[in-house]
Amino acid sequence: METDVKSVKSALEALCAKREYCVSEIRRKALDRLDGDRQKADEIVAALVADKFVDDARYAAAFAREKSGLQGWGPIKIRFQLRSKGISDADISSALGEIDTDKASARLEKLLHNKWRTLQDDPQGRLKLFKYALTRGYEYEEIDPLVRKITSPE
Repeated sequence: METDVKSVKSALEALCAKREYCVSEIRRKALDRLDGDRQKADEIVAALVADKFVDDARYAAAFAREKSGLQGWGPIKIRFQLRSKGISDADISSALGEIDTDKASARLEKLLHNKWRTLQDDPQGRLKLFKYALTRGYEYEEIDPLVRKITSPE
């Protein structure tokens, strides 16, 4: 490899050592650093994948765990975001399978309780609560019983 390609490769290796990246992100970074030279960028990406610096399955699993656990995203939103990054459906399904569904449900219930406190005086509060949960990436079948439980007068 040429000197500039080696320096770009080592810089990208250093980035990958700090956090997970998917192939499409690394390809974009390589293209930026090589002024759009696709052939050299593809060589670097292939080398990083071969050396296990970049792995889409590993990235997808880490992304799903982080977004579900920390941000409270549902599986629909996570799947959509991973697809937009060019991750395969098999890797996405595997990553979503690693999410602890009990913790995710508890997280959703907590998010809905907190949101309901700000909406309970609103005449359209229940509808807004549904929309809130749907935009977080949860399915209607999971949302409906929780909304009924939270919004029902006790």
